Amino acid sequence: MKSKISFCKMHGCGNDYIYVNVMQHPIADPSAAAIAWSDRHKGIGSDGLVLIDKSPVTEADFSMRIFNADGSEAKMCGNASRCIGKYLYERGITDKKTIRLLTLSGVKTLKLHVEEGIVKSVTVDMGEPSFDRETWSSKSSGIFVSMGNPHYVIFTKDVDQVGEIEEVRCNTEFAKVLPDGSIRVRVWELGSGITQACGTGACATAVAAAYSGIAGRESLIVMDGGTLNIVWDERDNHVYMTGPAEFVFDGEIELWH
Repeated sequence: MKSKISFCKMHGCGNDYIYVNVMQHPIADPSAAAIAWSDRHKGIGSDGLVLIDKSPVTEADFSMRIFNADGSEAKMCGNASRCIGKYLYERGITDKKTIRLLTLSGVKTLKLHVEEGIVKSVTVDMGEPSFDRETWSSKSSGIFVSMGNPHYVIFTKDVDQVGEIEEVRCNTEFAKVLPDGSIRVRVWELGSGITQACGTGACATAVAAAYSGIAGRESLIVMDGGTLNIVWDERDNHVYMTGPAEFVFDGEIELWH
């Protein structure tokens, strides 16, 4: 038995996902769907699958689940959260310009910057970064930072060396500070491989740069697919990420039961 599922393809700085409103189109096995649909030759093509749903708790307005291209579930995605804000507002599902989004790493607050009914950018309160202080001092080649999911940030002269580091087994950023003060980053995401951008990775890189003294508390993070503005606010220790979100296309795909 098969049915047709409506989906929307969106991207944030080139980090592209398939979005399904499961309030209308439930998916029983999102892991299998993510693997099949993310294939760039035999499927829709994406870095993964994102499910948009109502929130089961009163502390949030909506919820998000993210499945990587290999079917594994991620705790958080900054680029996807911005896209969800744009989707919910422009598709008329909510008229709120401040949205509380439940993720596996907690409730994130989205502030939509709207001009003439169009969401031009979204600022996400990504919460406080966390790290093992002993790890910072003992690892000379990289810095571990968690932004709801784990990241390993390496500052290097050659960001083109991007790839998986077997002994680390987490999202990895290869970064260098440019002459204008911005930070060039290339990303390897666990479960998806090299991606055009990573919101949590951009935040982790900005935090690592500020903590190590090679940048200030506000940074422009330049990735393959675009640029994000990251602020690590001294007042509340939260990291705020601002960037664009874009629709690519809508479609339908058959789902076998």
